[in-house]
Amino acid sequence: MTTSAKKPRELTGRAVLFWLVGFFVLVFGVNGVLVKAATSTFAGLETSSSYKAGLKFKDDMASAARQADLHWKVDGKLTRDKAGDAVIDVTVHDGSGAPVTGLSGTARLAHPATSRLDRDVVLEAAASGALHGVTAAQPGQWELILDLDRGGERVFRSRSRVTLK
Repeated sequence: MTTSAKKPRELTGRAVLFWLVGFFVLVFGVNGVLVKAATSTFAGLETSSSYKAGLKFKDDMASAARQADLHWKVDGKLTRDKAGDAVIDVTVHDGSGAPVTGLSGTARLAHPATSRLDRDVVLEAAASGALHGVTAAQPGQWELILDLDRGGERVFRSRSRVTLK
């Protein structure tokens, strides 16, 4: 009985070169796909100047203090209508429970991942102390930024995380 032993496969310089080049082609290819995905899904900067945003902080703190002094109770509801649009209903009452009138407002549905999906909604007076607005928005997590104005000056702002189904 004779057994022929197979000669082990020889590792040549050419094979090492092909494996090395193939590895780096694969790494660069995957990096290219990831860079393309990252740049196509990230909308960019949230603020154009961090310095100016920092200077505005003191004004925002004063606005928040004035807002707290109003003792308003603001209730908002985000639902979908039969047409599939997002409906925002807001009611505003003062500290004694009376409806607050003479307000105009805007709402912003800000998407947490990209500003490209953000929606601005003009809120129109629907009844005494009530505002109403409609926009198209996809289901998911949103940040609802509500601004109420009186006489062209913002008197109330709230930010809350909401889920739209």
